[in-house]
Amino acid sequence: MWRDTRLTRLLGIELPIVGAPMAGGPATPELAAAVSNTGALGSLGIAYATPEAIREAIRATRALNDAPFQANLFVPPDPAPPLDAAAVAQVEAVLAELRADFGLPERMPVPAQAAVDFTAQAEVLLEERVPVAGFAFGVPPADLVAELRHRGSVVVGTATNVAEGRALLDAGVQVVAAQGAEAGGHRGQFLGGDGSGPREHDAPVGDPLGTMALVPAMVDALDAPVLAAGGLRDGRSILAALSLGADGAVLGTAFLRTPEAGTNEPYRKALASADGTETVLTTAFSGKPARGLRNAWVDAIGVRPDLPPYPVTNALTGEIRAAARAAGRADMQNLWAGQGVLGARDLPAAQLIGMWVDEIEAILDRWRS
Repeated sequence: MWRDTRLTRLLGIELPIVGAPMAGGPATPELAAAVSNTGALGSLGIAYATPEAIREAIRATRALNDAPFQANLFVPPDPAPPLDAAAVAQVEAVLAELRADFGLPERMPVPAQAAVDFTAQAEVLLEERVPVAGFAFGVPPADLVAELRHRGSVVVGTATNVAEGRALLDAGVQVVAAQGAEAGGHRGQFLGGDGSGPREHDAPVGDPLGTMALVPAMVDALDAPVLAAGGLRDGRSILAALSLGADGAVLGTAFLRTPEAGTNEPYRKALASADGTETVLTTAFSGKPARGLRNAWVDAIGVRPDLPPYPVTNALTGEIRAAARAAGRADMQNLWAGQGVLGARDLPAAQLIGMWVDEIEAILDRWRS
């Protein structure tokens, strides 16, 4: 009965397992399709992509499978932080030595905008009638949610506390992904714990709730399917999340070493050598707290409240991160990973999911005997 949840019934899928929408390269159409083809829900992390690239990724995923999948975007901050001379000067001063290490000019190129236009991105999700439309970093506009639902999409939002979960449901979101502190990548936080706090870029990282504490709180407070995200790595942790009342389990880091993932080679090697203790929360790469493997960049920058908020710093650090990837250096690129990093393996996605299902069934058999 562990397979029968509100999520599986809502989406018509077989397994209450979701591949995390890892933006920035790892979540490829091949990975999304491989996960969905097992009866789980695969995801496209397309938050940094142009509308044209989003459309291409959606159609490529559909060409590889006919099962439901998620396309996930980041809700932009409101108001948007300025991409101005003062912000550029702040980042230049912090990154001067790192840029010099790559032979990059002291003055960094400034993009015309800090992020791709969200409205244009969302329009593609509407036009393509994606099976599942996911959002993080905020509450998507209620009119957008309504139109997505009208066109047949199930809408998912990410929350790190109960207040955020309630705000998502108030906007018409149907499923809430409860992101615990253990999760890799960017923290989805956008409200204070009681709903009255400032946006995260105006506040310190604070003490975010772990998955084991967050999920039951969400389940008790929200009349909607809840997904557990953060630190999950295998069948044991998936079953634990379901036992807490979650309707599905989200795993991302566990898929980073699969052949279908778009993880670059230095990143893969860093994951393979991790012992599970190296992940830290840092604002060094984007101006927004995110969890990843500790490296030289993290040690050099750490958590800097003087950095411009996301997405400004994210845009201004892009050139040096791209140079690090091109040079095959793991020490100078973001290596997003959650605390369940030991669950990442060099196995195809379908084989990983099959292992997790077998682990769950074996545990349940022991409990029944």
